[in-house]
Amino acid sequence: MGLGWRWRGAGGTPSIRTGGSTFLWVTVLLLCGTWRANTQMVEDTKSVYFWETGPWGRCMGSDCGPGGSQSRAVWCAHVDGWTTLHTNCDQSQRPSNQQNCFRVCDWHKDLYDWKLGAWNQCVSVSTRTFGGLRPYVCNGGEEGIQTREVGCVLKSDESLGDDTICEYFEPKPRLEQACLIPCPQDCVVSEFTPWTSCSKTCGTGLKNRVRSVLVPPLFGGSACPNLTEFHTCKPGPCKGPEGVYSLRVGSWMPCSLPISRPVRQAKHRKGKGGARERPGVKDPDTRELIQKKRTRNRLNRQESPFWDIQVGYQSRTVSCAHRNGSTVGLSLCLPWDLPLTVQSCILAKDCKLSEWADWGPCSKACLDPDPESPRGQRSRTRRVHQFSVGEGEDCPPLEETEPCDPQGDGVLPCATYTWRTTEWSDCRVDSLLSQQDRRRSNQTGLCGGGLQNREVYCVQANAELLAYLNNLKDKDEGQTSNQQKPSVPPLLSISFEVTASRPVDSKLCGGPVPNTSQLCHILCPIECEVSPWGAWGPCTYENCDVQEGKKGFKLRKREISNEPTGGPGNCPHLVEAVPCDEPSCWDWRLVRLDECIPDGELPCGPGTQIPQVQCVNSTGDMVDKELCGGASAPEPIACDVPCPKDCVLSDWTSWSSCSQTCSSKTIEGKQLRTRSILAYNAGEGGGMCPNSSSLQEVRNCNEHACTVYHWQTGPWGTCTEDPSASALNTTTGPRSAAGPNSSGQGPCSRGMQTRKVICVRVNVGQVPPKKCPESPRPGTVRPCRMPCKRDCIITPFSDWSQCSPTCDAAGNIQKTKQSRNRVILQLPANGGQDCPEVLEEEKDCEAPKVCPGYRWKSHKWRRCQLVPWNIREDSPGAQETCGPGLQTRAVSCRQLDGVQADIGECLKFANTMPPITQRCQLPCQDDCQLTNWSKYSSCTADCVGVRTRKRLLVGRSKKKDKCKNTQMYPLSETQYCPCDKYNAQPVGNWSDCILAGGDRVESLLGMKVQGNIKECGQGYRYQAMVCYDQDNRLVETSRCNSHGYIEEACIIPCPSDCKLSEWSNWSRCSKSCGSGVKVRSKWLREKPYNGGRPCPKLDHINQAQVYEVVPCISDCSQYVWVAEPWSVWKVSNLDLKENCGEGVQTRKVRCMLNTIDGPSESVEDYLCDPEDMPLGTRGSRLPCPEDCVLSDWSSWNRCSLPCSYNNSRKRTAYAIRSPGEGRQCPDTTEKEPCSLNLNCFHYFYNITDWSTCQLSANAVCGNGIKTRMLDCVRSDGKSVDLKFCKELSLERKWQMNISCVVECPVNCQLSDWSAWSECSHTCGLDGRMWRSRGVVQGSQGDGRPCPSQLEQWKPCPVRPCYRWQYSPWSECRVEEVVCGAGLRYRNLTCFVSDGSGEGEASMVEEELCGGLELAVNRDKLIILKETCVLPCPGECYLMEWSDWSPCLSVCAKGAGVDFGSVQVRSRAVMAQEPENVQLCPDQDWESRPCTDGECFEYKWMSSTWLGSSRVTWCQRSDGLNVTGGCPHINPPGDDNNSCDPPCQLPMSFCTEAGVCMCEEGYTEVMSSSGQLDHCTPIPILEIPTAGDKKTDVKTSRAINPTLPATIQPGRTGRTWYLQPFGPAKSQRNQRDRGK
Repeated sequence: MGLGWRWRGAGGTPSIRTGGSTFLWVTVLLLCGTWRANTQMVEDTKSVYFWETGPWGRCMGSDCGPGGSQSRAVWCAHVDGWTTLHTNCDQSQRPSNQQNCFRVCDWHKDLYDWKLGAWNQCVSVSTRTFGGLRPYVCNGGEEGIQTREVGCVLKSDESLGDDTICEYFEPKPRLEQACLIPCPQDCVVSEFTPWTSCSKTCGTGLKNRVRSVLVPPLFGGSACPNLTEFHTCKPGPCKGPEGVYSLRVGSWMPCSLPISRPVRQAKHRKGKGGARERPGVKDPDTRELIQKKRTRNRLNRQESPFWDIQVGYQSRTVSCAHRNGSTVGLSLCLPWDLPLTVQSCILAKDCKLSEWADWGPCSKACLDPDPESPRGQRSRTRRVHQFSVGEGEDCPPLEETEPCDPQGDGVLPCATYTWRTTEWSDCRVDSLLSQQDRRRSNQTGLCGGGLQNREVYCVQANAELLAYLNNLKDKDEGQTSNQQKPSVPPLLSISFEVTASRPVDSKLCGGPVPNTSQLCHILCPIECEVSPWGAWGPCTYENCDVQEGKKGFKLRKREISNEPTGGPGNCPHLVEAVPCDEPSCWDWRLVRLDECIPDGELPCGPGTQIPQVQCVNSTGDMVDKELCGGASAPEPIACDVPCPKDCVLSDWTSWSSCSQTCSSKTIEGKQLRTRSILAYNAGEGGGMCPNSSSLQEVRNCNEHACTVYHWQTGPWGTCTEDPSASALNTTTGPRSAAGPNSSGQGPCSRGMQTRKVICVRVNVGQVPPKKCPESPRPGTVRPCRMPCKRDCIITPFSDWSQCSPTCDAAGNIQKTKQSRNRVILQLPANGGQDCPEVLEEEKDCEAPKVCPGYRWKSHKWRRCQLVPWNIREDSPGAQETCGPGLQTRAVSCRQLDGVQADIGECLKFANTMPPITQRCQLPCQDDCQLTNWSKYSSCTADCVGVRTRKRLLVGRSKKKDKCKNTQMYPLSETQYCPCDKYNAQPVGNWSDCILAGGDRVESLLGMKVQGNIKECGQGYRYQAMVCYDQDNRLVETSRCNSHGYIEEACIIPCPSDCKLSEWSNWSRCSKSCGSGVKVRSKWLREKPYNGGRPCPKLDHINQAQVYEVVPCISDCSQYVWVAEPWSVWKVSNLDLKENCGEGVQTRKVRCMLNTIDGPSESVEDYLCDPEDMPLGTRGSRLPCPEDCVLSDWSSWNRCSLPCSYNNSRKRTAYAIRSPGEGRQCPDTTEKEPCSLNLNCFHYFYNITDWSTCQLSANAVCGNGIKTRMLDCVRSDGKSVDLKFCKELSLERKWQMNISCVVECPVNCQLSDWSAWSECSHTCGLDGRMWRSRGVVQGSQGDGRPCPSQLEQWKPCPVRPCYRWQYSPWSECRVEEVVCGAGLRYRNLTCFVSDGSGEGEASMVEEELCGGLELAVNRDKLIILKETCVLPCPGECYLMEWSDWSPCLSVCAKGAGVDFGSVQVRSRAVMAQEPENVQLCPDQDWESRPCTDGECFEYKWMSSTWLGSSRVTWCQRSDGLNVTGGCPHINPPGDDNNSCDPPCQLPMSFCTEAGVCMCEEGYTEVMSSSGQLDHCTPIPILEIPTAGDKKTDVKTSRAINPTLPATIQPGRTGRTWYLQPFGPAKSQRNQRDRGK
């Protein structure tokens, strides 16, 4: 461990620390320096202590501002960090612990704020390698840092304040940020053009080739190379002297006014010595001034004060130039005719405008509570005092606008609009039915889920409030009124009057539109369910209180088993009656028979049985026995107790059910009972057994006639007013409760309903009422509540729609219509007032007298004005009264009907103002004067013959020979008659299939498809027609007698829903006892297509069947086993004398359907429980004479629960015949133990699963019921009758029915088609019109899905695309001379195209562009001539500017940075004489910013190797070969042997210095020997800012990415390279091709 010292002064001097293994040196130092330590202890002690300070505390003080104070902690510390006493530190250097400060208060926030300076230039961050600078390779850009100044300033005068003031409210903004310095962008130039022809036809000349600048040098990039290369040429020796001199003209001087007449006269007098002229003699100037004065007011007066046109003159110089560029005397060029040196001109005057008028009113005159609503606009205008003339500055805009808000205290709130709806229509189920549903033909009784619709309209929400406020405003403005102002507006008062708002345009309402349809539900009526008929009762009187003379009836009844809709009045009859004889109200009922008692107290033999009876009434209820006094009581019944040797018979069975329900002449009801022989007699002395016929008895039953009567009721009639009802029972509902959306079905008064009741005989019909018993007769009258009348409620008519008069191209007014409508809010009901039939009205708009519009009117041209004679008199060839001049005319503004209008209207709405000046020529005496051309003669037919036009010589010109030269002055012109042949042909694709008209009709199936709009059937599709003339130019389709379309019939297939069969019948319940299931099914008949309703989920196995399974329950007693009497014993022993012993008995057992009257018919045995099937055969011993005879065994009694083997059950029998002497009876009781699931069972309830949602038979969807069944299950799993569980009183806690909902199959609802849109193109072949519709409500459930086509298009009529287009500039023209300042011209021509951008446009007559704005490519400044310079022979000059290069993005693709876009143009130098090359001007280029530039990359390209070398060139990423832009390295592969060893590592290349380096974006990693080891990617540098926020250097741009045109780096003089005359080397040509 080393030992060291650290010295640190209080002033913060750097500490010094040494350490190491010099322990010996330290020991010597300690020993030798001990004596000095004591003397310097104090000083050394203080040197290791220093003052430390804490941060300044909060500024405190009683006042805001600079009067505050703040303090901080100050303490003495040791260099090791611990705190010590203050006395150890130097007191003279103790820092202050308190200072004055600025106490900040909240209101200082409004006084101070941060002032942010501009970002300084981006300063690069240098990157270095091991031991020195590495060669920097720019990859996209160089990382840098930008700084700025940030200070806290006082807002009023921007004086600096303390930063703590602003930091109190907001953190100090960052002072620096990362930036990116773009890489230097070298100048990039295009390839050279081909060589020009030789500048001379003989002698030594030059060939030139030029190139243009594509990218200017940026960010310190290399300057542009020479844009021109020269090549000497010698076409051949000259045969004569070469032309040396050329006549050169200068540019025209600015236009100026001639010298006024007094000045000229003064000069003239001075020149003549002051002598006066004769009064009668006038010089030409004077005569000209007099003439001008005479005609000034008549011819040159302008009709409008907006033009102050002054005709002046301008001049130019003419010189003689040598071919070396020097100017020589004009005499050397005099053989040529001198050109015009003076001409008339218009003195330039700028546009003069008035001051701005006051701002107009704000277009929004109300206050809108919505802050996001658009603001209003206000405008102000200024008028033209003086239009620009000549080259003067044009007028700026005459109108300006700005956003505004209404001002003032009395501004009313803006109108607000909201959606309103009508009441819902009646609920309709038929719209949910599928196509195949049979209920379409009979829609009565439909119920369940349905659809109801309503109409949505827009109203003004605050109309009443605005009317109220306007009324108050009118009163405040002085309108007299005696009525007192209401204290509250009407909207706040209570009103019971039903009012409806006026509908307005739906476009005024915003927000979501309320639903126009919704699901609804019609309660399905609960049909009355009745129980089966009960048994016929006894014959009884109708009224037991009045029995005399009354007939009797037997009645049978049934009961209502549910709660039907509408009460029991809609149920079928519940009582049926048959007439009978001997009626009685009370009778005896046999309860039982006592034991047979033999007569004479003998042990056996004949005897009697005493019956036990009860007195009962006709309903079976027990009554007092005295009431049965009139009826004979049952007598004792004879019986027999068998003696030991007697025959023994069994007891009679119960009477069977009656075979008929009634009797007639042909049918009778019968009942049967039987008995059997239990033991035979013992020969003589014993009672004999009866024959077989005595073993059964038959009796009549149901002897009443088959004439059944019942009361039948008709439907209840309508509720009518009950005249007997008191007026107090009448109730009137307030009208306010029956608003537009209320049902209005509340009861208003009491009424009555009646129905018809008749007596009906079954299977016959109506009979007299006396045939039916009176007591069960239903009532015919019942009270009811009458619903209120409901009147139709309708809105007022909307305002008439706006009239917008339209004009055709000829300015004729086309009539339009306006309409208004109203909406039904509530339909009438219950006899209310009907709705009016007219809901929409239409009328013609009031047409204005003339179409609104303005046009320019140009007046006649004035006299041609020449340059004053005193100015042009010295010009060679000038004549006083002839020559070139200028003429002017006036222009005024007119309405379309010719009425004069303000000129500002034409500036706004008319086309370009026509010119007011033009050049003119006053012919001289020697000039040929001709009339204007006549009109062309008419053609007899198109494409046949010719047409001519003529002109004539005028005056003296008729006699001049030169004027008679028809080659120079033709007097007639001939042209072929126009050939108006037109060809029509289709163009483009067929449109969508469009239904004709889109009328609201129903489909052929009688259902409304997609709402109530026709959606399928026959329609038409359209294809545009195009018309061409004989020159293949596009013309209006009317020329081809076409309306612009071909139409073709088409079919939109109608949707077909999934078709299923009808439901099959329900199957039988799967179980005959307890709960099971029953099934029904549908089969798939046809799958859906064309967007029809989908099929429900099909059986996953069959895929063609739909099943419905519901639980069911079967009454366990509905099928019973019925056994016939046992047969006669068949004894099997050998001794048959006594007819006893072992034997067999048989009987038939059948499964029968059980009814209330007993078993009725045989059914299949499987329907009965096999476990309960009685035995069909039994074997036993037939008792012999004197044996004991027992009865049949009784049923086993039930085991007590719970089942246990310790418990037992038993059955018993009794002795019918006592045994003889010495014999005994067997046991009369049998027992057996109770065994679970053998003879003893436990019982419990079992609940089934819920069924599917069951609907009414007349319902499609909506509310239904789910049911489940309760089953009684035995412990062995067998379902048994519910009585077994009920007897045990088991808990039943389950709900058996719950409500459910079946989703309704709602078809997709679409809106109406919108109106056709405007054409997507105003002209051309590709124009389309669109219309669309929206989904009002999507499909639900199995409803028809929405179609995919929600838009339709059709082509627009093809219209030619006309446009103004410049012709190319003409050659520079200098009249009658060789070189100098001249003019070049171009024409403005009307062109037509098809708008596709393919092919060239064709020139057409200018009249076809007459309706267009005079502009070229939206540029309204039309320039048809400009000055130019025609170089003199031998002169070196700058060529015209090249076209602007395509917009180029200055970017770095790898870094994803864009520094803006720029485009450039350049001017190259053109030389004609080799000796004048050094006199050539500098080449020139200029740049300008642009938008949406394309980002290019540059890379070296190379040809294949030719020996040891190959050709390389630079290519841009769009395939253009350029010079410049590629990396500053040797073109790769020029020489493959320059690096040793060769550069073969990835991403490496050989430099000019023969060193291997890495490509852009990679840095070198060197080996220890200094060789390149590998190339690694350069990471992107991120520089954190002062705000602790990382800034990606890729997102910051450098300042001024593009240089203005005035700052052009790289123009450091000119260096021309003259190549030797003759062919160049092939290698050089290849290189030049790549540059």
